[in-house]
Amino acid sequence: MLSRLFAIASKEVRQLRRDRLTFGMIIGVPLLQILLFGFAIDLDVRNVNSAVSDHANTSLSRQVIAATEASQVVKITQSAAGPEELEALLDAGEIDVGIYIPHDFERRLIDDNRPAGQLLINGSDPTVEGIVRRLGSMPLPGKQQPPNLFESRTYYNPEGRSPVNIVPALIGVILHLTMVLFTAIAIVRERERGNLELLITTPVKSAELMLGKIVPYVLIGLIQVTLILWVSQYLFDVPVRGRVIDLYLASVIFILATLALGLFVSTLAKTQFQATQLTIFTFLPSILLSGFMFPFDGMPRLAQWIGEVIPLTHYIRLSRGILLRGADLSQLHSEIWPLLAFFGVFLVLATLRFNKQLD
Repeated sequence: MLSRLFAIASKEVRQLRRDRLTFGMIIGVPLLQILLFGFAIDLDVRNVNSAVSDHANTSLSRQVIAATEASQVVKITQSAAGPEELEALLDAGEIDVGIYIPHDFERRLIDDNRPAGQLLINGSDPTVEGIVRRLGSMPLPGKQQPPNLFESRTYYNPEGRSPVNIVPALIGVILHLTMVLFTAIAIVRERERGNLELLITTPVKSAELMLGKIVPYVLIGLIQVTLILWVSQYLFDVPVRGRVIDLYLASVIFILATLALGLFVSTLAKTQFQATQLTIFTFLPSILLSGFMFPFDGMPRLAQWIGEVIPLTHYIRLSRGILLRGADLSQLHSEIWPLLAFFGVFLVLATLRFNKQLD
């Protein structure tokens, strides 16, 4: 019995060794996870994009602003004329925290019954909620005890309900997983069933075949978006403050980007099992580096650069901006062109690899 078990085990090892893709996944997945969790993932929120409106403009107020930025919790990138401009920057998604210092700032510091300044917080991003506690208890220069420095005003999700923050991002997570998986399996399934040879003999060109494969899944993706929106509104009371048509347009662009990735994966895989493995391999960095689970601003600069290449990062910003902040696509145009570029690049790569396989 031991000899037979050894023979079967040896055969399985030889098959794994010949299957380079599976063997690479055995090594690649643990390495990817340990690198992501050990190097890129940081639960501390740091360097959050912020703007300041200093109406006091005194030596002490400037010291407070400098101490606030020195804490590395926020990164002050802009100055604003007043609270209204801070709100406009929040609506446009350019900042996550607005710091307002009123003209009677020093007099307010003497009065312990009211806060001296105000923090305007983007409540659509759950990762910035800890800023209130950290900045509110920050000691002033020359003060031993931290005063009642800032009060907070949370926008877009003042109740702090988790579904409001999670559902808009979850739309992108579901679309990414299903669209990449469906498309990756589509071409591989044609090859396994022998239908690919029949398609080759037809006048259909490679680019036409690729586009024809993804068109039905665009409709399927929009049906998924509709279903998620319906459930989120009626079961979780998630608001829709922007235009639904803007969300659908953003979703179409994101779906095209993920489908192009799925087509590229299908040119790498030889079996449906390999296609599933590669889909999971692409899913891990997407969900970990996009800001869905962990603070994007807390990641090292290199990890943020990688995250900016991931389509899910931009779609999460789009969906949260449209659904929670009421932003339109003109305000979020900087998140659109990376998705279009990703779609174009991976559609070309998939077509070139497909042509090479035919040759």
